[in-house]
Amino acid sequence: MSLSKRKRRALRKQGILDASDRVPTRGMKLREITPKTDNQQITFTEYDKEKHLLLHGSPGTGKTFLSLYLALYDIFEYNDNTKDKVVVIRSAQPSKDIGFLPGKESEKMAHYESPYQSICSELFNRGDAYDILKQKGLLEFQSTSFLRGTTIDNAVIILDEAQNLSYMELKTVMTRVGDNSRVIVCGDMLQDDFTSSRYNQESGLSVIMRIFDRMDCMSRVEFGIEDICRSGFVKNFIIAEHELGSFRPEMLRAV
Repeated sequence: MSLSKRKRRALRKQGILDASDRVPTRGMKLREITPKTDNQQITFTEYDKEKHLLLHGSPGTGKTFLSLYLALYDIFEYNDNTKDKVVVIRSAQPSKDIGFLPGKESEKMAHYESPYQSICSELFNRGDAYDILKQKGLLEFQSTSFLRGTTIDNAVIILDEAQNLSYMELKTVMTRVGDNSRVIVCGDMLQDDFTSSRYNQESGLSVIMRIFDRMDCMSRVEFGIEDICRSGFVKNFIIAEHELGSFRPEMLRAV
């Protein structure tokens, strides 16, 4: 994307661009992250090929962390003025009652932003990184509840916890993707809240995955137990769970 002189002057005045028309990195240096597993390396490789990504599989494998890193890298390091911002989209699941929470949209969704605040703090080695990125318009956080009628251009769109979206919610997000935007979808079908006894609905992720498999522009990376790097405890827990076979929490009553 080529910015007009007027646009560049406006961005410099806001402090978003410096005198060289780059995002200022003084005090906001992005850490260099290297892949820890084979599937993490595949994620980096496919992203470098300018593919849209579906990162699916076990918890603790770095799906959200890698997504946010790669998206921010596009802005802070690659920075050829082709992407304006990172847009993180997430459902209000498991409560599904965001409309009844008090306050403005930003106040309602604050609870769901905490994982991304932590990741940004780690990536930039400063606790206020997330707030600065939002203030400069380089990062947005949105709920699926407020997307209809919008178009997201020139952005890296991260759709997180996709297993907790219905097919129509997923379709809404996918049809918001505008010109020059990249999509990274993160999810794990074994963690969906839709099929619990409380909601008894079907997750749309299983459907959208079949659609993605037909799209040449989308690369799917399946993360397994061998990719877990959150902690040894998490890895041992997931292994023990798998040894018991496929089950959901409500089934533990029968164990």
